[in-house]
Amino acid sequence: MSIIAEDVAVEEIEYLRHGDRGLNMVLCRPAGRWPFPLVIDLHGGAWTAGDKADCLERDQVLARAGIAAGAIDFRDGDDGYPTSLQDINYAVRWARSRAGELGIDPARIALTGQSSGGHLAMLAAMRPGDARYGALPLDGGFGAEVACVGMTWPVINPLSRYRHALRRRSSDAPPAWAANIPERHDRYWGDEATMSEGNPMLALERGEAVRTPPALWVQGTPDEIHDYPDPESPIPGNEPERFVANYRKAGGEIDLVYIEQDTRGGHASHDPVAAFFRRHLLT
Repeated sequence: MSIIAEDVAVEEIEYLRHGDRGLNMVLCRPAGRWPFPLVIDLHGGAWTAGDKADCLERDQVLARAGIAAGAIDFRDGDDGYPTSLQDINYAVRWARSRAGELGIDPARIALTGQSSGGHLAMLAAMRPGDARYGALPLDGGFGAEVACVGMTWPVINPLSRYRHALRRRSSDAPPAWAANIPERHDRYWGDEATMSEGNPMLALERGEAVRTPPALWVQGTPDEIHDYPDPESPIPGNEPERFVANYRKAGGEIDLVYIEQDTRGGHASHDPVAAFFRRHLLT
């Protein structure tokens, strides 16, 4: 599929196949002269739902800012962890290997994602050389390192969000959002030990040797699904503040931008993400 949306060229390309199941990238390219930086975009959905089509509006904003953006299919749900990370790691290497035909700069590839997609973006950026994540073979010896990572209200700590949802569901006034969140976590992660292992927050607190590329966290407020205190946190503050403190302590550069929850869709969240990527990929 190839279409033109105003000044943005949109093309759907198969980047990976698992048996008879093809995984595609919807690539939005700006008008202008190649090569462009590329941001690979990961949809949310609590690791069990969502679709790459959810990323199109954000990716067109990026393309109009001069940055190619590619939303990808990836395995999730019953496929379980770490299949998503394997597909994402492969997508970065695949894009690098096809840079010429895609019209992108292989030295300027980044990741972005929303909610659980933000978690996956950060985890893939932190562990590009993890042998489990890089298990899918690709000729050429291409790496999965990325230049930077932009997140919108990520579920950065799957374990704390799981326990947070259980607490809220058993409260006197359980919110609707907590109704099936624990079961969705269970479906993808399987158990708390895995939620702890595949966890950017706890990886930093364990002192793991991870990469810390420049990062952005855009957070709506108030948002008790993603911006809440963990009673087991070693430092005061909600999860965004805790992660930022840990990331900076590990030597990483990260910005935390708060926006109004009621208006967090559209340009309220897309514009800071586009500005972040322009700063790190175009200057």
